Amino acid sequence: MMNPLRRRGAMIALAVLALFALVAPASAASRPDHPKPTIVLVHGAWADASSWSDVTGRLQRLGYTVLAAPNPLRGLSGDAAYLSAFLAQRTSGPVVLVGHSYGGAVVTNAAGTDPDVKALVYVNAFAPDEGETVLGLQGGGDPSALFDVVAYPGAPAGDVDLYIKQAVFPQAFAGDLPAATAARLAAEQRPIALSALQEPSGPPAWKKLPSWYLVGTKDGILPPSLQVTMAKRAHSHVTEVAASHLSMLSRPQAVVDVIVAAAKSIR
Repeated sequence: MMNPLRRRGAMIALAVLALFALVAPASAASRPDHPKPTIVLVHGAWADASSWSDVTGRLQRLGYTVLAAPNPLRGLSGDAAYLSAFLAQRTSGPVVLVGHSYGGAVVTNAAGTDPDVKALVYVNAFAPDEGETVLGLQGGGDPSALFDVVAYPGAPAGDVDLYIKQAVFPQAFAGDLPAATAARLAAEQRPIALSALQEPSGPPAWKKLPSWYLVGTKDGILPPSLQVTMAKRAHSHVTEVAASHLSMLSRPQAVVDVIVAAAKSIR
């Protein structure tokens, strides 16, 4: 038989443990009132949702629900409205909204329409202020030096589809990816309408929402100095990574780390 004193000690220890279990708060990750946010990834021009594949897989393995939203690339206000409808119908609960390149301009315009969006993440992305255009932020210039132009049926007067020139794409977009991968991406690119790059941005969501920004310091299409300027203006949490414009392909873990930091900030 157990010694009475030892039995009493064991009972006291069990009582203390039971009391601790009742009063100790669960971690935010395990509490039902603090679910992990949904991560919505928005691709940029000359790409599609598959550009997020590696990032998506890594986030899913961490237990996040991930949606890689389609981006029509037809016009900034229309693309933002499309994303707003997507968020309203395909998500519930808190959302971290992530944009790459032109997708950053889209999330900047769409995030303010949905109160469930709690944080923004920019990945080598445009974060325009009201009235700015993507082409204007780039400094304008002669589009014919960078783009192949294709007329499309039903286009407004003067509008065309733009493709990055095949010879330019690998170095400008994907300088740190294998040559074969860069060539494949150049062949598969989706065009963006010229008017989308010329359309003034609306009121920016980054003025009201916390944001994180991953700067690709080897970006050949969106100058790193411009990325830093936009990130500082938005008061973003800035991470610099030695990556090309396609950092989500060349440095996916760095992108995931920034997204997770934003997600963990939500309480």
